[in-house]
Amino acid sequence: MLDKVVIANRGEIALRILRACHALGIRTVAVHSTVDRNLKHVAMADESVCIGPAPSSESYLNMPAIIAAAEVTDAQAIHPGYGFLSENADFAERVEQSGFVFIGPKADTIRLMGDKVEAIRAMNAAGVPCVPGSGGPLGDDAATNAGIAAEIGYPVIVKAAGGGGGRGMRVVHTEAALATAIATTKQEAKAAFGNDMVYMEKFLENPRHVEIQVLADGQGNAIHLGERDCSMQRRHQKVVEEAPAPGITDAQRAQIGKVCVEACIRIGYRGAGTFEFLYEDGRFYFIEMNTRIQVEHPVTELVTGIDLVREQLLIASGRRLSIRQADIVLNGHAIECRINAEDPDTFMPSPGLVTHFHSPGGPGVRVDSHIYEGYRVPPNYDSMIGKLIVHGATREQAIARMRVALSEMVVDGIKTNVPLQQRILADGGFAQGGQNIHYLEKKLAERKEKALSVI
Repeated sequence: MLDKVVIANRGEIALRILRACHALGIRTVAVHSTVDRNLKHVAMADESVCIGPAPSSESYLNMPAIIAAAEVTDAQAIHPGYGFLSENADFAERVEQSGFVFIGPKADTIRLMGDKVEAIRAMNAAGVPCVPGSGGPLGDDAATNAGIAAEIGYPVIVKAAGGGGGRGMRVVHTEAALATAIATTKQEAKAAFGNDMVYMEKFLENPRHVEIQVLADGQGNAIHLGERDCSMQRRHQKVVEEAPAPGITDAQRAQIGKVCVEACIRIGYRGAGTFEFLYEDGRFYFIEMNTRIQVEHPVTELVTGIDLVREQLLIASGRRLSIRQADIVLNGHAIECRINAEDPDTFMPSPGLVTHFHSPGGPGVRVDSHIYEGYRVPPNYDSMIGKLIVHGATREQAIARMRVALSEMVVDGIKTNVPLQQRILADGGFAQGGQNIHYLEKKLAERKEKALSVI
């Protein structure tokens, strides 16, 4: 068993890791920036080390400072949490080269899954279903391109290889419009990115975001822990997550889970990980793999009874997986609402002093948060200040419990998105379940339009 772990993160995930370490008898080292010396986990850790000023680039992204903190405290391992350096292959490599255990996959695995083209190639080879596409750049021959589109099936999307931020993309519904769309996208790509290379993929019009949680020990053993639905999103940021995903059958779960487990064994995966899929018309399409613990891991913990951070620590200690696939039974339904320090209408961050904090309670309610009365939310980091998670025997019961829990939650002194979460939980479409990834954005746009028309 590991003896001492450096927690290379902050906020709620740092506190979550600390609690899992202490439950296993592992001593902890909290690293923190100058503005984070009053964080709850810093006070609770066995040791703490200041690693730099407030900006992330000078503290939580400062690799030498974090490794030095492990050296001076005689720690054995470093847990990166999520965000910051958690999916940085160079960091994982430097940690291991410095003689410490990186609590996560091997650097090569992180590097592979971080390259989207290579990741899709590796997943295709492993038999994981991917979005059908051209498999490379499109040439200038119109007949060849039309043949590729016909094979993929309309609608297709033409994308600039060098694109990003939603630019350099064009949806095509018919063969007649294809050649013009490719030519136009090429011109735009050349002008915007200096690279006119484009490729083609199937365009999914009504997808949900469904992801599979996996655990693997890097010693040939892997399991999946069912799926989560994370379709309630704003600007590609998850807002509400739940497990299991509404409408996914036991047979579908077993099938896609088995595929993910086999892929883990094939790539020699180690630790906790998540396969993210777009799901449409009963089919899964791989988009990426997150090689770390996820923000939304608690919903899986509540329906499976498995402590995922504990398992991460055991795997990092060199233990083989003690849980078999047959041991994983999904029980009831869990929902997580991310609580952010932000205006619920404009989404502008709202840092500042928490003058009063009341945490909800009752059956099936869990709160993962680092804030307390008198805590000052700094402006330097992500606005998430906690997660409200509930578990119920059914989805309907979980929704009812979440509504009550949200009404009980009090955070004074700053603005939070609790009113937004209340609107989502009261929404008929959400109650119905199975909405696509565009649903929340559409609802927010309608609300904005309505407000403007009143004015």
